[in-house]
Amino acid sequence: MRVFVAGVATEVNTFSPIFIGLENFKATMYARPGEHDDRPTLTSSPLIHARRRAAAGEFELVEGTITWTDPGGLINRSTYETIRDEILGQLRAAMPVDGVALCLHGAMVAQGYDDPEGDLIARVREIVGPKAIIAGGLDPHSHLTAKRVANADILVAFKEFPHTDFVERGAEVVDLMVRTMRGEIRPRMSVFDCRMIDVFPTSRQPMRSFVDKMFAIERDDPKVLSLSLIHGFMAGDVPELGTRMLVITDGDAGYGERLAETLGREVFAMRGKSMPELVSPEVAIARARAVGRGPVVIADFWDNPGGGVAGDATVILRALIDAKVPNAALATIWDPIAVGHCMVAGEGAVVPLRFGAKSAPNCGEPLDAVVTVRRLVRDAHQTFGTMRVAMGDCAVIEVGGIEVILNCLRSQAFERTVFTAVGIDPLAKDVLVVKSTNHFHADFAKFASEIIYCQAGRPYPSDPPNNGYRKARQTIWPIVENPFAQ
Repeated sequence: MRVFVAGVATEVNTFSPIFIGLENFKATMYARPGEHDDRPTLTSSPLIHARRRAAAGEFELVEGTITWTDPGGLINRSTYETIRDEILGQLRAAMPVDGVALCLHGAMVAQGYDDPEGDLIARVREIVGPKAIIAGGLDPHSHLTAKRVANADILVAFKEFPHTDFVERGAEVVDLMVRTMRGEIRPRMSVFDCRMIDVFPTSRQPMRSFVDKMFAIERDDPKVLSLSLIHGFMAGDVPELGTRMLVITDGDAGYGERLAETLGREVFAMRGKSMPELVSPEVAIARARAVGRGPVVIADFWDNPGGGVAGDATVILRALIDAKVPNAALATIWDPIAVGHCMVAGEGAVVPLRFGAKSAPNCGEPLDAVVTVRRLVRDAHQTFGTMRVAMGDCAVIEVGGIEVILNCLRSQAFERTVFTAVGIDPLAKDVLVVKSTNHFHADFAKFASEIIYCQAGRPYPSDPPNNGYRKARQTIWPIVENPFAQ
């Protein structure tokens, strides 16, 4: 048997002013055939598992390009087409193949393409024909379009948010593909449209129990090969925006349709119940002080670069300074210009600096302050499981007794290494502010005395009825109260 693996991935916030070009992919991860190292990442995990199984003699592996860049705004049209055509050219050269594993995210949008992943999968199908097996890995914050389902055989999304299971799901993609190629199973995908859009952290109820239920069904029901809840991506203004339940059965599409509807309606019943309480910066600071022991973690919920925004909001920092909160640290504020100034000034310098809030409205105002440059780190990285996540050149400045990390490459806070990478001991702080919706939770919950979710400004389009969608359907909850009556 012969297998081809390649992929292109990012998450596109169509409201973001930060456009994505080829240089963004090359700056983050652009691995041509054979160049990817052996550490699985959020999107490349299927490649690593395919390598291991090919090394065991199960099939011959042909590698294509795998590339990823951090979330942002629309992808430049020529950028998407260049990467797509590079991958398709590699696939044509690899023919014939029995299977194709695609390393995707699922929330890409490019100029002229509302569904780049659907376009890619359909073009792969044209090349490989109807008998080859096409499998793909997805992020749950994606758009499960009819075109993708029609042209792929197997699609698998992470179950966890934070996405701590990306290694396991990559293995699942490859395993189901190989078993299908061998004739051991006959995967049939069934989808139920939940007609809603929401945010579903799986680190808290009710989603924790629902994910555990999915695992139990996969373990105990012999008809079920895989279950995925596609949460949807609220910031993607595309025609098929929304939450969908995906069931893959072994040859029984009717059973899959019934199970998908049963589970999908359970998800709909959770609408509005899965989000954590979001408080104002002032309330968050008051609660942090009341805890009496650190570190208390305040999550800047919506200013999350992982959702395609800049991550340069200053709202919480301004509130910390005004409240004279001591012994605090914030990760991070994206400001390459300010980092450059600090690099020239040098460690220990006391300088006037304007930083933050440069990218978009609703994220506060730039801060003008006399700051102390505490540390400078070239090419810093944090971690997320097996991943190394680039932060670029960083400057740690102190303002009002608060240590603030300024970075050159946008990155949400994943683990405590966002602080330790630049010489800050997070365990020694009373208050830590992280720009992340929930990916931080898996690691920070291990040591935080309390976690407080904060809504500070509105850099992210977090209110569907008022987001100003132009392409997304207007017949889903919470835009309408009862979408099933439409």
